[in-house]
Amino acid sequence: MQTYTRDGLTFDVTDSGPADGEVVVLLHGFPEDRQAWDKLTPKLVEAGYRVLAPDQRGYSPGATPKGRTSYGLHELGKDVVALLDAAGVEQAHIVGHDWGGAVAWQLAGRHADRVRTVTVLSTPHPAAMAWAFAHSDQWRKSGYMVFFQLPFMPERAVLRQIPGLYTKTGMPAEDAAKYAERFRTPQSLTGPLGWYRSMPASGAMLKAMRGRGKSASPPSSDGAPRPSRKVQVPTTYIWGSRDFALGRAAAEKTGEFIAGDYEFVEIPGAGHWLPEANADEVAEALLRRVRG
Repeated sequence: MQTYTRDGLTFDVTDSGPADGEVVVLLHGFPEDRQAWDKLTPKLVEAGYRVLAPDQRGYSPGATPKGRTSYGLHELGKDVVALLDAAGVEQAHIVGHDWGGAVAWQLAGRHADRVRTVTVLSTPHPAAMAWAFAHSDQWRKSGYMVFFQLPFMPERAVLRQIPGLYTKTGMPAEDAAKYAERFRTPQSLTGPLGWYRSMPASGAMLKAMRGRGKSASPPSSDGAPRPSRKVQVPTTYIWGSRDFALGRAAAEKTGEFIAGDYEFVEIPGAGHWLPEANADEVAEALLRRVRG
């Protein structure tokens, strides 16, 4: 399959590997696209897995709705469920990096019946992230999220920083060049920034980011309080010790929100761009997880 649809939106997807293999879904982050997995996919295919890597909402040209509420995590998670339905798959191994990791946590918590295992790169469990806002310097690391709420200006600011935005924080130059080609206009960044603009629907997230958050978990994307639920599916969390955006406090706290089979993999010296810069280490941990 090359595309699939949901609610009038058309998503581009790369479908690799044997049609009868266990399915691994790869969810990219910001500002990336399905090319993030180009180094990892061949390793999974060689191991016998079918790999589905979509350009997610806001990234696929046919799936860029207007309005910040269109980019809430509940919608992003349902997009992946629709992908599984279109592929005829009851359950899949879910892998996510950065914002794709947030979607992976959403699926593991809210659609666990469709998730065989979950592997998250860089992004801590949302309850651990909320805790870190109030108990560490994470709110400083995440301060850019407040700026991203503004109209128009963030698109131009991010565009001016590409490709240095990537290379200065550890991404290989050849990968940075691909994304510089992908995001060439302010308009190409509006959909991706919609994910950030969906966040502070109730203002609670902004409060937490100022270091005054009290709750153990952030609000849902529609502003309603979200109960702290422990993830029940087998889980691996992979974190780079030099991640510029996501600190150690939330990384180490994540395990408290996982019930049962859990592995925390710290890659010493690695930064944020794990799929591009640390594909071998990621593949090793991921294959260990999906093989059980």
